[in-house]
Amino acid sequence: MAPKRSKGAGAFPKPVENPAPTQPNPAQLYAALDLGTNSCRMLIAQPKGNQFHVVDSFSKSVQLGLGLEKTGRLGRASMGRTVQAMRVCAQKIKRHRVERMRLVATEACRRAANAHDLVSFVKRETGLKLEVIEPEEEARLAVISCAPLVSTKTEQLLVVDIGGGSTELVWLDLSEVDPRERARSIMRLHAGFHPAESQFPVAKVVDWISVPLGVATLRDQFNDVDDDSARYALMSWFFEEQLEGFAPYRDAQTRDGFQIVGTSGTVTTVAASHLGLRRYDRTKVDGLRMTSDQIDRVITSYLEMGPAGRRRDPRIGQDRQALIMSGAAILQALLRSWPTDRLSVADRGLREGLLYAQMSADGVLEEGPF
Repeated sequence: MAPKRSKGAGAFPKPVENPAPTQPNPAQLYAALDLGTNSCRMLIAQPKGNQFHVVDSFSKSVQLGLGLEKTGRLGRASMGRTVQAMRVCAQKIKRHRVERMRLVATEACRRAANAHDLVSFVKRETGLKLEVIEPEEEARLAVISCAPLVSTKTEQLLVVDIGGGSTELVWLDLSEVDPRERARSIMRLHAGFHPAESQFPVAKVVDWISVPLGVATLRDQFNDVDDDSARYALMSWFFEEQLEGFAPYRDAQTRDGFQIVGTSGTVTTVAASHLGLRRYDRTKVDGLRMTSDQIDRVITSYLEMGPAGRRRDPRIGQDRQALIMSGAAILQALLRSWPTDRLSVADRGLREGLLYAQMSADGVLEEGPF
């Protein structure tokens, strides 16, 4: 029997957009599902102007990657939890009569020797077809989701997506794109990192990397280190070592016109802690710019709390207390590596990128500034 979840355990929910005000037309709906190493998340949305309204959503911790580091396979219990979550998603898709959708799985399924068993299991039990995507597409979708947060003053952009099983970094050169077109030029990457010649400006991808270390996999690498502070320091330096193959890590960068956007539960949790929120408010977190000093103060407070204190913190909770430190270790390594004292916080990610990409490809998003 599974242990009972303690009252109040886990981080608070993260709504993404306000619900659509009226009953939507099923013909206008899109669904996007992200099955990651830790969680299964889905959005159902309809286009509105150059953005979208969320009609329905779902998020559940399934711990799909539990034990993957040791066995190289997805466990039966993990697959069972995942199928239960996918059944809920299938019910929502059916209720809203959604026809256009992309349902993707990422690092855990890329690494697992028996990922095809999970895909078949999900199809048989729910009727949904999971698609295991490559790291490049995962990175590209994360970048697209953050396009509305890009400043018109930004000439060099680093987008970082800290996942459960991997971390994607993408460096973009926007210096030759008209400032008013920079966000939209990133949206056009739905056709690929190196699309065919276009009459419209497209952001130039300088380099990208998918590091096979996320909040869960990095934590698992250092589970044998008992001291909390020592484990944190080792995780941060170990992650930085993995960046050596990323071209912008080796090259000197200018501080002027540079922006780093971070998207993940780690980044939004750190932002919520900085703001002192007792109840999560996406409108206050998404698009927030934090200084490196502010981030350092939050991480220092996490270390001072220790595991017991982090479990009691309403912004972290029992489910995330260990994961938040591996995520913070990744975040601090990134801020050590590039010439910026600010980070833009994005409460958005793969699901939003999937929605924007589908809607952009169908031409249903309106032109105009974000």
